[in-house]
Amino acid sequence: MQDDAPLGRLEDLPADYVQAMRARNLVPLWPSLRAVLPPKVPTRPTQAVHWAYGDIRPLLMRAGDLTPIEKAERRVLVLANPGHTLEKMQASSAIYLGMQLLLPGEWAPSHRHTPNAVRMVVEGEGAWTTVDGEKCPMSRGDLILTPTGLWHEHGHDGDAPVVWLDVLDLPLVHYLEASYHLNGERQKQRPGRGDRAHTRAGLVPTPVFGGDGPGRRRYPVLRYPWVEARAALQALAEDRPEQEAVQLTYVNPETGEDAENILGFHALMLRPGQTLRLPPRSPASVFHLIEGAVEAGIDAPQPRRFALAEADTCVAPGFSAVTLRNARPDAPAFVFIADESPLHRKLGLLEQRD
Repeated sequence: MQDDAPLGRLEDLPADYVQAMRARNLVPLWPSLRAVLPPKVPTRPTQAVHWAYGDIRPLLMRAGDLTPIEKAERRVLVLANPGHTLEKMQASSAIYLGMQLLLPGEWAPSHRHTPNAVRMVVEGEGAWTTVDGEKCPMSRGDLILTPTGLWHEHGHDGDAPVVWLDVLDLPLVHYLEASYHLNGERQKQRPGRGDRAHTRAGLVPTPVFGGDGPGRRRYPVLRYPWVEARAALQALAEDRPEQEAVQLTYVNPETGEDAENILGFHALMLRPGQTLRLPPRSPASVFHLIEGAVEAGIDAPQPRRFALAEADTCVAPGFSAVTLRNARPDAPAFVFIADESPLHRKLGLLEQRD
C-alpha cells in the first residue's frame, strides 16, 4: 500500500455504528491512522520560535513591580510555543522554558518536585540556589541542576536583579500524570562544592585505598560554573582544526552519563565567522546565546531565520536541519543548548538524518 493511500473516513461510517462505538468507549483507528503514524516524518506541533531577551526583560522587571515574591513563589515568564498553544506553557513536546526574576533580598521558598530542572544564569550577581543543602552561587552562564526530588530554594544577597533561564522536562512529566511538588522548610546550608571537587577532567574523588568512603551521590555536581566551561571550550578549540566545531556536554563526571535523566545540556563555541550546519535529528533543541551574536536558520516545518543577540533563546523542532553562523568576524560566540536526546536515547528513538 502507498504511504499516502487514502483510508476510510469517520463520516463514511453509518451514524448508528459510530454512536454504538462511542457508547462503549471505542474509536476506529483507520480514520486517524495517518495522523498518529504519518509517513516518513513525524507530526510536529513544535514551531521554530525566537524569544528576544530585549523584549522579555522589561516585562519581567515589571512583573517584579506588580507581583511580590510572596504572591508568586516563583516569578517566571514562560517561553511558550504557539504550536502547542500558549496555555500549555511548553517550548517543545518535552521542554519547558521560563525566565525567572529574583530581586535583591528576596527568597523563593524551598520545595521539591518530580520534573527535573536546570537554571542557566542570564544576568546579575549575588543570588544563590541551595540544592539538597548545598549552596550554589549563581553567576552569568552558570548551569545549576535541581534534579527530580531534590529540595531547592533561591535567595539573593546582592543589590541588582538576577535573571535565569529555567529548563524543565515538565511537559513530559505532566503528560505522564506524574507532576507534583512539595513545600518544605528553609534548608540548612552545608559546606561542599561538587564543582570544585570535579574541576579537573579525567580525575574524580575516590575513597582512600581499602576504605569505603562516603556514599556516592546521584548528582555529585550541582553547579557547572561558566568560567570553567568557557575555558574548556577555548582550550579544546586550540587543540582542534579551525574548521571543526567545538562542543562540550554537561555530564555526571563520575559516571559519564547525562547530567540529568531526560534532557541533555551542551555548550557550543563558534569560532569568529564560523558557520555550522547541524543535521536533522529526532529531538527538539533549544539554543540560548550566552555571548556573541549568532544567526540561526531552522529549515522545518517552515523555514525560519533568527538573529540572536546575547541572552536570546530559540527552539528548533525535531527532524529540522539547523544552521548557526557566528555573525562576528573578530570574536567567538558561545551557545547553551538543551535538547531531548537523553529521552530519545532511552526510548530507542534517537535518529539523525543526512
